[in-house]
Amino acid sequence: MPALTMHLLREIIPLSRLVPVIAVRQGNPKNVQTIADLLRVEVALTNPDAAAIGKITRERLTKSGEWAALEKHTRVFKPTVNDVANDIKLGTVDAGIIWNATVSQYPELELVRVADLASVDQQVAIGLLEFSEQPTAALRFARYLGARDRGLKEFASYGYEPVEGDVWAETPEVVLFSGGVNRMAIDETIEHFEKREGARVTRVYNGCGLLVSQMKSGQRPDAYFACDTSFMYEVTNLFSDPVIISATELVLLLPKGNPKSIRTLADLAGTGLRIGVANEAQSALGALTARLLKAQGLLERVMANVRVQTPTADLLVNQMRTGSLDAVVVYAANTSQVREVFTMVPLSGLGATAIQPFAIGKNSEHRFLMERLLATLREADSRKKFEATGFQWRAEGSRR
Repeated sequence: MPALTMHLLREIIPLSRLVPVIAVRQGNPKNVQTIADLLRVEVALTNPDAAAIGKITRERLTKSGEWAALEKHTRVFKPTVNDVANDIKLGTVDAGIIWNATVSQYPELELVRVADLASVDQQVAIGLLEFSEQPTAALRFARYLGARDRGLKEFASYGYEPVEGDVWAETPEVVLFSGGVNRMAIDETIEHFEKREGARVTRVYNGCGLLVSQMKSGQRPDAYFACDTSFMYEVTNLFSDPVIISATELVLLLPKGNPKSIRTLADLAGTGLRIGVANEAQSALGALTARLLKAQGLLERVMANVRVQTPTADLLVNQMRTGSLDAVVVYAANTSQVREVFTMVPLSGLGATAIQPFAIGKNSEHRFLMERLLATLREADSRKKFEATGFQWRAEGSRR
């Protein structure tokens, strides 16, 4: 929307849909069925330079080659759809092009849907101003209007075609499943989101293998932020199309100075080494690590040196802090806080990069709320947090 581009609006909550139709008096006494039929009756239209529907009508009918004749034939151009509806009601004209919802509010009128305009689907929405001094209260009001069991019922009673909408809650409570690697990048952003929205986002951070198992056993989070796309594919039936947010490379984390001279995965098979990896069944990191080792024919040899397997990478970093391990395989994003005390060696090869997708649950009662959370995670301030914690930014078309 232009207003978003101009930084005037922060959030937009959809309310209903509008479709342009031909309006005639009840019974359609002049038997108007098409745009061409308007050329044989008295017509009123809205001013294309003053009303949205006038502009849309001109654009659509110009493409179809029907505008020039209709413009010339039109008896009067009005500033609003209500003015056109009133003219038809009073019999001043026979027909006009207005919104379907406007026709529904005039018992004296009926609508005629035409192919040239049927594909136009305009959205009625409420927008929250960027400079609002009471954003939480304003969002609560907007959420009430956009709730399918509150405001949208009123829109429907007046002939509007409401969107699906969220379920109303004074303080919405939603659940986000997220791979543990994402925590440092998103926690602060989500805290600000909760405060602005007046909502509570319960974050469940764990290895993606464990999270997927929970979802397969019946748990249904409102959204899922996976460590890697491979662990999104396993539950795609539960979610809308995922959106890529970030990426991070797999690396070797070693004691400062790399005293064992470990530079490749093959070096992890050296005699007497104590290695830590993530559990293949419990985490995306473990699965990616195992795939890399298998691809290089190293799995059995390296696993013989593995002393620790954990569900999340942060536990591996903690093991390194104790000095009990010589090397661990983690994400680069896990090392942002410890690079002064450890040595990091990037890994290369197919599969050495994990890509993090975010998806909203198909059955979430707060889908639009989660869409706003996704939009917040794609903003410039969020990007800075991702990059500061070692992620590569992959979100296309991010806001501001």
